Amino acid sequence: MTKTIEEYELSTQDQESYEEFTSFYEQSEKNEKSSNATILTKGKIVKVNNDNVMVDIGQKAESKMPISEIKDSNGDLIFKEGDEIDLLISNSKGKSKISYKQALRQMKTKELIERIKDDYQDKVIEVEIISKNKGGFVVIWKSENVECFLPIKESALKANSKFNNKTIKVCIIKLSDSGIIVSRKRYFDISNKDKKEKIENMKNAESLQGRVVSVKDFGIFVSVDDVEGLVHSSEISYKNFVNPEKLYKVGDNVLVKFLNYDEEKSKLSLSIKALSKDPWEDIQNQLQVGYTIKAIVSSLQPYGVFIDAGNDIEGFLHITEISWEKNIKKPDSYLQVGQEIDVEIIELDPSNKRLRVSLKKLSDKPFTQFVKKYKEGDILDGEIATITDFGAFVRFGNIDGLLHNEDLSWDKQDRCKNVLKVGDKITVKILKIDRENEKISLSRKVLLESPASIFAKSHKVGDAVSGNIVEIKDFGIFVQLDKNIDALIKNEDLSPLKKDELQIGDKVEASIINIDSNNSKIRLSVRKLARKKEQDEIKNYNSDEKMTLGDILKDRLK
Repeated sequence: MTKTIEEYELSTQDQESYEEFTSFYEQSEKNEKSSNATILTKGKIVKVNNDNVMVDIGQKAESKMPISEIKDSNGDLIFKEGDEIDLLISNSKGKSKISYKQALRQMKTKELIERIKDDYQDKVIEVEIISKNKGGFVVIWKSENVECFLPIKESALKANSKFNNKTIKVCIIKLSDSGIIVSRKRYFDISNKDKKEKIENMKNAESLQGRVVSVKDFGIFVSVDDVEGLVHSSEISYKNFVNPEKLYKVGDNVLVKFLNYDEEKSKLSLSIKALSKDPWEDIQNQLQVGYTIKAIVSSLQPYGVFIDAGNDIEGFLHITEISWEKNIKKPDSYLQVGQEIDVEIIELDPSNKRLRVSLKKLSDKPFTQFVKKYKEGDILDGEIATITDFGAFVRFGNIDGLLHNEDLSWDKQDRCKNVLKVGDKITVKILKIDRENEKISLSRKVLLESPASIFAKSHKVGDAVSGNIVEIKDFGIFVQLDKNIDALIKNEDLSPLKKDELQIGDKVEASIINIDSNNSKIRLSVRKLARKKEQDEIKNYNSDEKMTLGDILKDRLK
């Protein structure tokens, strides 16, 4: 039923036991020079009750210890009355205490001390903190499962730190009857000295073998000969953008090169890309602006696309250079990661490692495509894309044409912003294609029957009409014949009327001299109407004179 030292499991919940254990270390130096040293002995259990165990240790009176001393982790008794057990007797403040658990710990510690006593000084070990009091910390040597003591002055730990279950590295600085004394401060001293020597060796090395110990979005931490350094994401590749989390995992072996060591911050900087030649050095001899190259889409961003041009050269395709189509929202609607595309170089700056490319430049401009398909006079359907104070832009695929207010309808009062709305479908005619400025002029009103056409159905050239003056210009006057019909009388056609005597609103009678149905223009002439009236009077007069003379001659002949 008796447990061996190896079988016994330390209980991290027995705080009182740990405090006693810590006190052994605190007094270790004093105990070496005093009679208060702890003693390992054996005793016989004489009585077991609910709370305590009475043990005969060969003294006048039996000694007492808590029942928890002989219970396992499940709360079951591991000894019975009459069993002989190992005990540790400690003297503190004139009082003696016995402990079975401390005896096991002490025995295991002594076995370990005996094994390492010839080669322990500054031995680096990994420990876990399991308890703390005013004197220091009880720690477990993880590989040996043996308790050691870390004095506060040797801990280099902040008072407000969380200690329990914290794993640290320490150095063994002393072996005593009470146990193993360790120091974190000593470990730092040795580690820093060793680190400096290793870093000096790194400076002259062409390359260093390392192991990835941590991967972050900003880079990877690499351990080289137990010295940890950072390879920033910008030092992984000559590309402008890399994601370390997609390239590496913990445990990967990598070759790195020493860059810098900041002694003040104790930070080591490493590089992976420094082991290869900078591809940007020769790129200007191979590529030029205007060249077309093949590339692979490597990353999609809201503002554009990163492309892999090969040989660790990365370029950028801005969202506006993807397509001639306007208002592109998402690059992933056009391209996918891994897709091979042809692009044209639009900027090449090796000194700043800048390569900008265009996809849309390899296809015809929307204007070029449009003029290949349409010509002036063609009628086509479009959609209202934008409305302004001066008109509206009509979209045909990837290009817009302008419908000016004056070309909307024959009603001069109509305005695009009052008649149309964005998204409306509309049929228009191409009035003009300006190839030099890449502009398209449109008209809707030419597809509608003009007021002049309607007027011409009931009037013809030569007819006399009348209307009120609505506008007086330097070159003539405009007379309103109907709601949407104004006719022009030029200055030379006003006679016998005197222009300086005319006022807006005056009624004028004139003769129609021209009807332009296509442009809805009508020309009038007062002069021609007056001449016609004069001719008609002369004709009528002459006709009357002939009749009178005939009658006279007739009478004379009789």
